[in-house]
Amino acid sequence: RPDRLRDIADRFNVDHEAVLDNVLYARAYTSEHQMELLDYVAAKFHEEAGIFKLLIIDSIMALFRVDFSGRGELAERQQKLAQIIFWNSNWMKSTFFAMSSLAEYNVAVFVTNQMTADPGATMTFQADPKKPIGGHILAHASTTRISLRKGRGELRIAKIYDSPEMPENEATFAITAGGIGDAKE
Repeated sequence: RPDRLRDIADRFNVDHEAVLDNVLYARAYTSEHQMELLDYVAAKFHEEAGIFKLLIIDSIMALFRVDFSGRGELAERQQKLAQIIFWNSNWMKSTFFAMSSLAEYNVAVFVTNQMTADPGATMTFQADPKKPIGGHILAHASTTRISLRKGRGELRIAKIYDSPEMPENEATFAITAGGIGDAKE
């Protein structure tokens, strides 16, 4: 949303147009379209190597849940998800793209996901009976996994719960008009 980026640019005294000129945005409407957009991104990363620094995939599982509903389509959904994560498609013959090999382009990847209730969690007395969607395929493709939850008022809590480099830990922050800020208790 350009209006949010303008607010954040104001906070840091950065020119609005300079910020917006450095953002490419695309919206996928189906899981297949999402895969096509990643092909496009792959081509851009290859053509303009070193220009891009961050790839954000907002709600990677949302369109898959719409396109593949129920347990009967679970295997097919997970196979399609694996194609995105461990890209083995030949759609773009000139480009080979894998989320797991974006280090070649020096690009950080930030993927958001959805959570679902875990009916088995109540039997094991887990404190948080929710789990991320996407199964082991998505879990193994992620280096560091962070869970976000709402705190009191405008506060949010980020918890590192799976990382090879960092211990499990929590931090509180606030989402303000100017972006992410320190928590004010």
